[in-house]
Amino acid sequence: MAVLLGLAGLALLVAIVLDDAEFGLLRLAVIGVSAMSCAGLATIWLKSELVGQPGIASPRVVWLQGQLVERREEPAKARSRLVVRTPIEGFAAPVLVRVNLAKDKDDPAARQGAIIRLRARLMPPAPPMLPGAYDFARTAWFSRIAATGSALSKVEVLRESDRSMTLRGMQSALANHVRTMLGGSPGNIAAALASGDRGAIAITDEDAMRDAGLTHLLSISGLHVSALVGFVYWVIARMLALIPWIALRVRVPIAGAFAGALAGIAYTLLTGAEVPTVRSCIGALLVLVALALGRDPLSLRLVAVGGLLVMLFWPEAVIGPSFQMSFSAVIAIIAFHTAAPVRGFLNADHHGPFIRFVRQLVLLLATGVVIELALMPIGLFHFHRAGVYGALANVIAIPLTTFVIMPMIGMALLLDLGGIGAPVWWLAGKALEFLLTLAHFVASRPGAVTMLPPVAPWSYGLFITGMLWLALWTGRVRLWGIFPSAIAITVMILASTPDILVTGDGHHVGITGEGSNLLVLRAGRGDYMRDNLLEMAGMEGDLQTLDDWPGARCSADFCSLVINRNGKRFSLLMSRSREYIDDMALSSACERADIVIADRRLPWSCQPKMLKADRTLLATTGGITINLHTGKIRTVAETQGRHGWYRLPTDHMPAARVASTARKSTPE
Repeated sequence: MAVLLGLAGLALLVAIVLDDAEFGLLRLAVIGVSAMSCAGLATIWLKSELVGQPGIASPRVVWLQGQLVERREEPAKARSRLVVRTPIEGFAAPVLVRVNLAKDKDDPAARQGAIIRLRARLMPPAPPMLPGAYDFARTAWFSRIAATGSALSKVEVLRESDRSMTLRGMQSALANHVRTMLGGSPGNIAAALASGDRGAIAITDEDAMRDAGLTHLLSISGLHVSALVGFVYWVIARMLALIPWIALRVRVPIAGAFAGALAGIAYTLLTGAEVPTVRSCIGALLVLVALALGRDPLSLRLVAVGGLLVMLFWPEAVIGPSFQMSFSAVIAIIAFHTAAPVRGFLNADHHGPFIRFVRQLVLLLATGVVIELALMPIGLFHFHRAGVYGALANVIAIPLTTFVIMPMIGMALLLDLGGIGAPVWWLAGKALEFLLTLAHFVASRPGAVTMLPPVAPWSYGLFITGMLWLALWTGRVRLWGIFPSAIAITVMILASTPDILVTGDGHHVGITGEGSNLLVLRAGRGDYMRDNLLEMAGMEGDLQTLDDWPGARCSADFCSLVINRNGKRFSLLMSRSREYIDDMALSSACERADIVIADRRLPWSCQPKMLKADRTLLATTGGITINLHTGKIRTVAETQGRHGWYRLPTDHMPAARVASTARKSTPE
């Protein structure tokens, strides 16, 4: 509210003080930016109030009975993910619950629309595990999901679905058909490209695609929608142009645009109509409208219209990586290709087909480099890792996917109607095998992946500001955007890695700087914890438990460790059980330690020299990261604010006080 009033006051002040004749453009710019900022804040506030779904207050084991709203298959993990609308104690109306269902507890009759019953352990939507980590609680708030969990019993189908075929069912049937026609990893990738179903892709293949900078090919986005729409537009326009009677009576571009629009909308619905796909479909439709009207299809005005429509209906998507990366890629392409040096390069004398081919190849490579430079800081900010050789890999992978693989998959599906698609499936499989070979080759090169710990949000904002300046201005003045972008990238590269990471429940502790692996108190049972700890530490290694570290001393109840940072020694004491400990022995151990970390409440008599991060403190701060060199402590609570999806206890201890305590107690 304070920001809204401040922006409105700024616009009013500028309108009164600045003279329109002397400061007309500046006056208009300030008023316009203030008004649009107010509109954006009001939109996201309104949507949060209208659709926001509070989560359950605490973990619970309950019987769920309700309608199956969505079913998503994940064969690679031997499970299905169900979204059920069911009554839950504490909520006046039925709410959405997301449950992971193991394969051995499944029932084929549990399809979308069925009434099912099962016993499940539910958890509140999880806040970020550590500062800068993924915030599922915010996603669940806008997706209207009140709880997540795992099924403990077999699912019972009380009433089968009365729907003959749903969009999700069509998507699943299409994915199964593709995997039947094309086996192995190529079939799983083909199913993802055809239907958006990524559940069967092997983890090793997905990791290779990510580290090679090709993971965007697996998500139905602008590339896939544009390829389909463009292909249909080109085919229909060419076919109609060959028929004189139609060509003389029908505006061929409009007919082609209409057919392309229908194909794009159908593809978007068939692949699940996820927000990124809908956003891409909107962009493709705007391009078709421009083509039908004879306007330039690639302009920043069309990007602005597409962005405005997305922000109007999905304002929460603006802070997500999908929105930022897709729009940044399109803006980078348009800004690069409309720059005067690039236009001059394209319009110069070609001197024959070979020179034209070389120019196009150089331009393609340069475009890939520009996109990679624009997207790498965004990927590092959100995912803390990025593929270094992505530009080179995409020069081959994008044309291969757009002009070879996707047309072959479409042709094979069309020929399957007559049962003669097998030869085309074989060719598509070979192309997909080459794509996977490329991904694994690039991902395995030395230095293929760069990783960074979480960086300060202000540096990321400075980078976005500089890049927008570069893209939106023309002439030499646009080069001024290089300076804030360069400063931001430098700050991001020099960001210090936290020395200690503690999750919000105090159960998992990570310690960096002790070799290539991350030292942890507990190894954990799944990849989710492992991946989060390594990403937040900005490390590519693996986990190593303190039990296996020669410098640590561990008993059944505690582990102690002394680490050296910049000539200073810090003694850590970490709890690993909840058994009773003698108060005198615990107090003595705490007095010798600089930092004590525990997943349980410790008595008042436990007073370490610097910080006591027990369950009492962590319940108020969430996960924390500690930088021993600067004494800086970052908490999840300080990154959340007072939003509906994050519960901040009324008796919380401010993060500033914790950090101040640590700095004052740092031994010299």
